[in-house]
Amino acid sequence: MTISRRNTAKQLTGSRSKKAKRKVKIVMKEFKKGTLRSGSKEGKKVTSRKRAIAIALSEGRRASRTA
Repeated sequence: MTISRRNTAKQLTGSRSKKAKRKVKIVMKEFKKGTLRSGSKEGKKVTSRKRAIAIALSEGRRASRTA
């Protein structure tokens, strides 16, 4: 029996909690507006889409942990 790559990837990645999804959505909206900053309010503006996604996923994980 062979397992396709698509099914394997779905099994390895878990579904996100509602809090995590909400946080990712908020962070990506900040990036689109141009108000997303790395670190705190005093950090540099994030211009890279890849960096914005990394920040969003990181904050999403943090949001789902503190339930």
